[in-house]
Amino acid sequence: MPVFHRRSLGLAAATATVGLLASPRVRSGPAGLGGVTLRIGDQTGASRGRLQAAGLLEDVPYRIEWSVYPAAVNLHEALKADAIDIGAANDSPTVSAIAGGSRITVVGAWGNGAGAVLLVPRDSPAQSLSDLRGKTISPTTRGSVAHFLVVGLLRQARIDPAEVKLAFLTPTDASAAFSAGSIDAWGTWGVYKARARGALGARVLSDGAGVNSGIFALSATRAATRDPGKLAAIADYARRIDRSYDWVRANRDAYLRWYGAFSRQPEEIAALLYDEEAAYRRLPLDDRFVDRLRTTFDVWKSIGTLNGTIDFNDHVLRSLPAA
Repeated sequence: MPVFHRRSLGLAAATATVGLLASPRVRSGPAGLGGVTLRIGDQTGASRGRLQAAGLLEDVPYRIEWSVYPAAVNLHEALKADAIDIGAANDSPTVSAIAGGSRITVVGAWGNGAGAVLLVPRDSPAQSLSDLRGKTISPTTRGSVAHFLVVGLLRQARIDPAEVKLAFLTPTDASAAFSAGSIDAWGTWGVYKARARGALGARVLSDGAGVNSGIFALSATRAATRDPGKLAAIADYARRIDRSYDWVRANRDAYLRWYGAFSRQPEEIAALLYDEEAAYRRLPLDDRFVDRLRTTFDVWKSIGTLNGTIDFNDHVLRSLPAA
């Protein structure tokens, strides 16, 4: 059974829970992966939980060290600091991290066309984004998928960002502020979205249609991609992610039981998110994917969040070795 402990590495690891997974059936395998330890960053612990629920961590031919982070910004700080080997996040924080000097390479991606949502309290009078003029919106952390969503929604609604107040908060602080009524709307995702809808009865003002990419990108450090053993382990891990989504599609009731327990919400709340999770499919890392990263970067540049010039071809590994 994994033993968890806390470690400190500035902001990147200040909120990370770390544990080792060493299955009793770990084997060396034909590639000799028994001596490999893959350090995986996981937002909220959702990836590990889904893999465990699907029975996909029972025969891993290498050791996994898990670090759990509350948001993409923390995960990407850990990647930049070489505290982890790989981690997955939406394309918007991934692009922000690359622009911030992180020497990472996208090695896999999955998409479902959905993603972050903009929530308002159940009793909010707001019926459209225009009703939020003069109000306070938390896009959660700066450069996050929810920040990208809020920027895109404001542009769609032809609202100048100066007409609203943006309050950048950690997911935990944003949740507390939303619960207390200190913010009028909250851009968020995943388990935070599920809990706000379940525990607080939050209402979805926008599901991000036309803005969200619905992509999460698995990024690795350059050191990990240059290590043949770790690269083989990454390829195997990516394939297990594929199989975990196959399991979601084939086992709706089991998924709802797991996600309800994971998010600490009734299964009917988990059911609201099921279609999004079941829709994930592996994406080819091709010219179209690189163009998506470039488009995301251009949006960030248009509002002054990022600047400069980046060749995203240098940050995408178009093909992993056979797992």
